[in-house]
Amino acid sequence: MQPSVTSLGSHMRMPAEWELHERTWMAWPPVGYLTEDATDAAYRSWAEVANAIVEFEPVTMVVDPTDIGIAKKWLNDQVTIMSAPLDDAWMRDVGPTFVHAGNGSIMGVDWVFNGWGAQEWTSWEKDQKIASFVCDQAGSEVLRSSMINEGGGIHVNGSGAILLTKTVQLGVGRNSSWTQDQVEAELARTLGVDQFIWFDRGLTRDYDIYGTRGHVDIVATFIDESTILFHDQQDPRHPDFEVSKEIQQKIEASGFHAVGIPAPTVLTDENGVVDFSYINHYVINGAVIMCSFDDHNDALAKAILEDAYPERQVVMVDAREIFARGGGIHCITQQQPAKGNQ
Repeated sequence: MQPSVTSLGSHMRMPAEWELHERTWMAWPPVGYLTEDATDAAYRSWAEVANAIVEFEPVTMVVDPTDIGIAKKWLNDQVTIMSAPLDDAWMRDVGPTFVHAGNGSIMGVDWVFNGWGAQEWTSWEKDQKIASFVCDQAGSEVLRSSMINEGGGIHVNGSGAILLTKTVQLGVGRNSSWTQDQVEAELARTLGVDQFIWFDRGLTRDYDIYGTRGHVDIVATFIDESTILFHDQQDPRHPDFEVSKEIQQKIEASGFHAVGIPAPTVLTDENGVVDFSYINHYVINGAVIMCSFDDHNDALAKAILEDAYPERQVVMVDAREIFARGGGIHCITQQQPAKGNQ
């Protein structure tokens, strides 16, 4: 698939995550998702994230029609429930990426979603309709893209810079027939970015069967316009020790200030090396919802995030059950920015 002809004269701008939100969108784990393990452990984890966020900003949870009753049992009454058919529960990836249009309105970029590169275990017939559904419910126009992409595969600073990984936007099953220039042109058109920081790869575990093949939102993120927080695996026994060094070098070579956040001390689980990451936090109005892992480094990571966001409360939520299913807190949330001038 080749990209459509695009214009770089775009008036779109994807706001940084720390800018004011209208609300957060999430998706409830449908019964039978992945295997048949959408159990109480998964319900509890998704609900704890939603219930933490709704103390600070509105939350809308998209729920498969067959699961409405289950979701209501777990969710705070303040969480708005909307019904739509779902294949899975990763709203960051299946939902729209919201941007500011030139007139201050909000538009939702509807990427092509194909199950993280058409992986054998995925289905996406329902999920490929969720971005348009969310835009309709949010009252925003849809900006359609011909590029295969997911929200977890990008991070922006709101001032023109974007973080990417080559194994995602240019990877097999996604846009391998595109050139890097074509990908950058489409991101410029849809997100208003003009500075591209490409990492060669993501974290090791993310290339296992249920991984995304390199999403950047467990690798690195902006904490302000000029500073990038990166996953710092400090144990040389873990293969991400080398990945972390590569990431730091790339950040510094790009002219940004690099700040490491030590990885959790746990190295493996029953499926091999872990990709537990404090990078996968979610910045909301007045707070940061942080992944915790009942790990010695949880407190250290919390202190680093408190320093990065001194005017926000850092709230820890145990993310181990979410990571066991292939992602983290950032992966299951999607911000809808407030309307306003660029």
